[in-house]
Parts: sequence; C-alpha cells; structure tokens
Amino acid sequence: MATEKIKDPVGSMGSMGFLEAAVKISRTSPDIPADVQLSMREHFLRRTQRMQRQTTEPASSTRHNSFKRHLPRQMQVGSLDLGNDYMVDRDEKPTSLGRIQPELYQQKASESEDSTKNGSGKNCGRINISLKYDYENEALLVNILRAVDLPAKDLCGTSDPYVKVYLLPDRKKFQTRVHRKTLNPTFNESFQFPVPYDELPIRKLHMSVFDFDRFSRHDMIGEVVLENLFEMSDLSRETNIWRDIQYATSESVDLGEIMFSLCYLPTAGRLTLTVIKCRNLKAMDITGYSDPYVKVSLICDGRRLKKKKTSIKKNTLNPTYNEAIIFDIPPDSMDHVSLHISVMDYDLVGHNEIIGVMRVGSHAEGLGRDHWNEMLAYPRKPIAHWHPLLESKKSEKEWKARTASFDSQGSCPSPRPPASP
Repeated sequence: MATEKIKDPVGSMGSMGFLEAAVKISRTSPDIPADVQLSMREHFLRRTQRMQRQTTEPASSTRHNSFKRHLPRQMQVGSLDLGNDYMVDRDEKPTSLGRIQPELYQQKASESEDSTKNGSGKNCGRINISLKYDYENEALLVNILRAVDLPAKDLCGTSDPYVKVYLLPDRKKFQTRVHRKTLNPTFNESFQFPVPYDELPIRKLHMSVFDFDRFSRHDMIGEVVLENLFEMSDLSRETNIWRDIQYATSESVDLGEIMFSLCYLPTAGRLTLTVIKCRNLKAMDITGYSDPYVKVSLICDGRRLKKKKTSIKKNTLNPTYNEAIIFDIPPDSMDHVSLHISVMDYDLVGHNEIIGVMRVGSHAEGLGRDHWNEMLAYPRKPIAHWHPLLESKKSEKEWKARTASFDSQGSCPSPRPPASP
C-alpha cells in the first residue's frame, strides 16, 4: 500500500506534466516562425506610427508640402504641428508670429469705441462763462468770458471764433463779436435773458462756438449745453463755470426762420406770396450781422420759369419786409408748380451767399406741402406760417442744369393734352 501510495504521486505527477505539456500556450506561436513574427511586429509598429501621424497632420499635395518647407524658414515658426502641442496654458501668452492674439484686436476695438464716444477723438477746447440771476428785472445774466485751446479751422493755423447763446426752449439768441486769428479768445460779453426764476429748472443754456469764414459757410467748432442751471449754486451770486466744448457738426446750425403768406385767386389765375419777415437769421458778415433779401423762384416740371426778389435790409438778423410777389399761374397748372424760396446775404464785393432755403408746393415735404394745400383749400384768403430755413444741398451747376430753360414772361404753360392712341 505504501508502495502504491508512493507510485501514485509519481503517476499523478507524470500525468500533470503530460497535460501541462499538452495545454501549454507558446508565446512564440509554434505555427509561425520567429523571424516572421519579428517582421510582422515591426510592420505593425510602423503602421501604428503612420496612423498617428495622419491624425495630426493630414496628407497634402506636393505643392502644399513645398509651402510647408518654406513657411517655417520665412516666418521663423518652430513648428506647424496643430495637435496637442498647440494648447497653451491660460497664463502663458503665445509670442509666435504665426499665432493670432485676439486680445490685441479687442483692445483696438475698445479704443475705437471710446474715440467715437468722445467725438472722434477731437479736442475742441474749453469755454468759461458766469451765470447770475437778476431778481429785480427777472432775468438770467449770462457772461461769456473766454475760450481756450480751440482747434484751428483756417489754413494759417488759427480761427476766427464767435459764440451763439440760446436759452432753450426759446428761440431768441445772442451772439458775441468775432475775434480774428486766435485760438484763445477773450469775449467778456454779457447777455440778458428775461425769464421767471421758477422756470429756470426747465430751461437749458445752449452755446455754439463757430469759426467765421468770409467766403464760405461758417464752420461749427463745437457746442456746450447746460441742462441744470442750478448745478453749481442757486444763482443768487455770480457763479463761474468751466465746460469742455463738445464736438458737433455744422448740420445742427440754426439758420433762422421766414414768415410769409400765400393767397391764390382761381378766377384770375394769380398767386400772391407776401414776404412778411425773418427772425434769428445766420450771421454772414464779420460784423455779426447780415444784409438779407429774399429770392423766390417759380418752378414748373423741374424748370425755373421766373424769379423775383425783395429789397435788401442792411445789418440785421431780423428783417421786416411786407412785400408781395405775384405769379400768374393757370388753375390747371397748380399741381405742377412749386415755389423755391431762398434767403440770401447781399455782398457788395463777390458772390451773394445763401443763408437758407425752403420750398412750398404739392410735391414739397412737411410744412411746405401743408401750407400749399391749405392755400388751395381756402382760395382768396391769405394763409401765413413760419417756416424754418434749411441748408441748400444743390450746387450751382446742378441748379443751372435744371434751370436751363427759362421763360422770361413768367407764365406756367398749361398741361399738355394726352397723346391720341
């Protein structure tokens, strides 16, 4: 029994060795030779490396490969790999020329926005004024003292500045004298605005600084608006104020107003325009005044048929005329005509300058069309209105082209009958 017990382990060990040999897994794959396995392993490694390169650098044509060879040398870029190496920490800022830095563009954009808000970055200088309320006369005293660091508007590097002063919403205005060839004028001029003390909180003081130009339209340097007159004090004592002059264009210039009446007699075919007066006209002369007159042109189908004008009023910005201008227009032509009204400044030497224009007629705009329609609705009755003056947008050449045909008799022809079929 002992012998059998001893033999059994030996037999069992032999059987285990046989099974182990039978089920032994060879790492060299006995069916595949070793040299073939080595070549296959190398081929697999090369294939894996090639696939990794293709995922980061796509294959490109020969022309693009040649461009890549020259690009690092021309732009001094160390690597064009756009894979994981391109990821940069937030604290690290790329300095390569081949990489965009968005923060630079954001900074420039913000600077451009700031310059736009500040009036295109233009320095228009500062103005010094003083305010005081006169309780006895119930008036606001405005003293225009000086201005400093004004921009140069003339070719010689200087300006000819003057200041217009309004107490809005009233249209009454005052104007200082023109100071020649200076960027730091001293005005020292006082103006008095009659206004109750209780109305001062709703009033605004508007000052416009201009550069006088003898031979062209005056340039607007800038403007200052004081919306709260009690910002510094209660105005019981004289209050000194400094303000920056804000940049503004000449489009906001107040050219003044004209008052005239229209009356049409259908039976006689007669249109009467009575020029009554003008107010707050723009100063065109160096004296701070103008020599205004009114010119009225009859336009029919885009052609100027006749023009007439009033007398000239010397050295005034608020002329009174009360002069009638008459045109003969058949009733059938009233829908085809319009009146072009120009307020001019007379010059003894040189060309007369246009202060402002406006137009009335069935094809006019705004108040000009309404005034015309009201005249037609109430024949034989004078209809009077105030009209604001606008800047003339038509050049002299365009005006001459439109008025090439001129009828010296001043009568508007009747509409042509429709052509027979």
